[in-house]
Amino acid sequence: MLYAWLIFLLTLGTGLVWLVDVLVRRRRRRAGTSTPLPGFWRVLVDNSRGFFPFLLAIFLIRSFVVEPFNIPSGSMMPSILVGDFVVTEKFAYELHLPIVHTRLVRTGRVQRGDVIVFRFPPDPKVDFIKRVIGLPGDTIRYTCNNQLIVNGNPVRMQRIGIYPGEGKQHRMGGALLYKEWLPRSGGRNVENQILIMPDRPTVCGRSWMVPKGHYFVMGDNRDDSDDSRYWGFVPARNIVGKAVAVFFNFQGWTNWPLWNRIGTRLR
Repeated sequence: MLYAWLIFLLTLGTGLVWLVDVLVRRRRRRAGTSTPLPGFWRVLVDNSRGFFPFLLAIFLIRSFVVEPFNIPSGSMMPSILVGDFVVTEKFAYELHLPIVHTRLVRTGRVQRGDVIVFRFPPDPKVDFIKRVIGLPGDTIRYTCNNQLIVNGNPVRMQRIGIYPGEGKQHRMGGALLYKEWLPRSGGRNVENQILIMPDRPTVCGRSWMVPKGHYFVMGDNRDDSDDSRYWGFVPARNIVGKAVAVFFNFQGWTNWPLWNRIGTRLR
């Protein structure tokens, strides 16, 4: 949020300086004045004219097209690793006015299995990333044997093996690695991988009814994720966009990035 305000104010400031200079030049030409402008104003104008188009492009792209997010936690492993930078489509579901987040037009629908970036309901200044498990009207149940049940139907799972861990921060190495098929409309399923630590305590044996205009989300790292099981539902107005791909990975200044992560599609 702070970064968005900074880009907005810089764009507005440089644009206003450029506009004032254009108006001043026009008035001076009409008056036939040839007195040179102060040096500091000339420097300010030259810099504003140089930076304004660049800042405006960043502001528009970031507000309406795509926005990058860095992943600081392992809650979405193995799909998204600590240190990944993901691209988020801002137009996947709705177009909003920047800063105030007022909806302009609806462009798509959230589906089960989508990976979304949203403003954390208990603290909207913080951005979270999770997978959509429940849509408005759904009933979600998570059993103590790690079975996810959507609208009374157990979600298909298949054990792959032991997760080896990846990257410098290889949290959850040794966890059980599963494939999971979340149901979507039209009888289609979306396949993703999840991690489970059978002996780690978690919220289980509960059911949740997803209210209208809200979504139930969970991390793929089921036993190491702060998600809807703990704090509730995500209001539609809090959704920032759909995470679609990893465009970079940073493992710290003393380690090489995980080059194989670049271009990884999220599903």
